[in-house]
Amino acid sequence: MKRLEGKSVIITDATAGIGETQAMIMASEGANIVCMGRDQSGINKIVSAICNKGGKAVGCLAKVEEAADCKRAAALAIEKFGRIDVLCNSFNIFDGFKKSLEQTEEGWNDIFRINVLGVFMMCNAVLPDMLSSGGGCLINLSAVAGLTGGAGGAAYTAARHAVVGYTKQLCVDYAEKGIRANAIAAGSVHSPILEKIFENDPSERVTIFEKIPSKTLGRAEDIAYLTVFLASDEARWINGAIICADGGRQALG
Repeated sequence: MKRLEGKSVIITDATAGIGETQAMIMASEGANIVCMGRDQSGINKIVSAICNKGGKAVGCLAKVEEAADCKRAAALAIEKFGRIDVLCNSFNIFDGFKKSLEQTEEGWNDIFRINVLGVFMMCNAVLPDMLSSGGGCLINLSAVAGLTGGAGGAAYTAARHAVVGYTKQLCVDYAEKGIRANAIAAGSVHSPILEKIFENDPSERVTIFEKIPSKTLGRAEDIAYLTVFLASDEARWINGAIICADGGRQALG
């Protein structure tokens, strides 16, 4: 039997990067996927890719920072798959390594609206169904920047810390009701965004690799397979945890 057989999963950004890889791998493990995204063509592409491999998926054009969109995604999961077992809050934005004096109020608010408010909105959209059905699993994508300084800009670091704290509080508030809430503190994962950073400032490549003991970048698959484990019944006693997947970055402090 597949590890996620029959589980209903919502992924908040299933059209690119980590979220797309989560969608493909979780579907291959038997999960039914609601693929959220902000680009209809990208949504159509991932849904087709999953279905062409024999999986089950539906798309949902939605913005995580809009409460109505979040509720609509939750309703779609219930309509199509009967319930909501797992939420993967994978969508986030990155604004570089701006120090506080370089950060605008608008930029700060943009980061918090999507990276923090969006996580809150989605959790609140799915929690009623999870609570009424006896439990569920919340997996929030954070980052090493949520555990330490020096791994992101001022706004991004503060937002990632907020997700870590919120995840722990979700555990405290709802563990007795069968809810598991965990976060993944991802390190530097190979992505188009990271390549653009390296292209704009080659010194950043040196800086990032100096802080990774393994001297390798992560892959989206590294995060996706950890997500599968956390979503599975194998992780039934893991709750309120912040799990690093960072090539050893956090070991350096």
